[in-house]
Amino acid sequence: MSTSLFKRYATKVDNTLARQDFDHDPPELYAPIDYVLKLGGKRLRPALCLAACELYGGELEEAMLPAVGLELFHNFSLVHDDIMDRADKRRGKPTVHTKWDQNRALLTGDALPVQAYQSLSKVKTPLLPRVMKVFNQTAMELCEGQQLDINFETGQPATEQEYLEMITLKTAVLLGCSLRVGAIIGGATPSQAEHLYQFGLAAGQAFQVQDDWLDAFGDQQKVGKQAGGDILQDKQPLLVIYARQLDPDGWKALREQALQGEEKVAAYTRFFHESGARKQAEQRREALLEEAHKELKAAGGSDDDIREHLAQFATWLARRDR
Repeated sequence: MSTSLFKRYATKVDNTLARQDFDHDPPELYAPIDYVLKLGGKRLRPALCLAACELYGGELEEAMLPAVGLELFHNFSLVHDDIMDRADKRRGKPTVHTKWDQNRALLTGDALPVQAYQSLSKVKTPLLPRVMKVFNQTAMELCEGQQLDINFETGQPATEQEYLEMITLKTAVLLGCSLRVGAIIGGATPSQAEHLYQFGLAAGQAFQVQDDWLDAFGDQQKVGKQAGGDILQDKQPLLVIYARQLDPDGWKALREQALQGEEKVAAYTRFFHESGARKQAEQRREALLEEAHKELKAAGGSDDDIREHLAQFATWLARRDR
């Protein structure tokens, strides 16, 4: 994470998570949950929730448990994503279904949302209906986005608009939700909370575009997962969509080679570069980042320092190397 403020938030979240008690029976259920949470991570979503709360003058501790709830829910989605993607590593460590088995991973994923709801319910009673409405909507949208992602693997060639809808639902809405929940707790007006939510959506889209870019072009040691995973699974990130549009004949010829493994990854990444898809994806990412900055400006708030940190944070999301 790029700023001291968000490192402070992440540390507070980690400390709160460390105080959670997972020493329960049956240990076969709770040990994987403890393992998932100790894998670490950037704690982006809870940090955004805490920042949004303080942006509007709210008390940090009032948002802490809801922020932890958002992190628990995010980890649920990762556990199930790893099963569906057949991923062997997460953050450089074995995934739950690899370390144990698929059944235990499914149960771990099932248990985490329950714990997330328990944490989110700790908001002040008058705010609970608004917070849960936002969260419930986001939870369903996240599932919709995951299904769209699966559809892209086996369905018709996706368009840019369909891709953006998918990543909005799969990734961006949880960032937006985290900001909106924090804004509600902090006392933001509905208009301010909406602009901050839209900031989160645009920043989240830029984040996912960069995530897909890193899958193809990132340093595997920094990213912490297999290079070219999307390529090997025949997913349709923006790089594929642009490559197909920019050089349809070249794309068809590449597909007809039916390459496998590292040879396939190398050929596809080379084609992304030569076709101009890499450059166009980078330009789209920058446009989304600019949109995020406009929404953040419109969101207002009483703390200029936190607003500046949020702006820097969005830039880091879009341009990170891991």
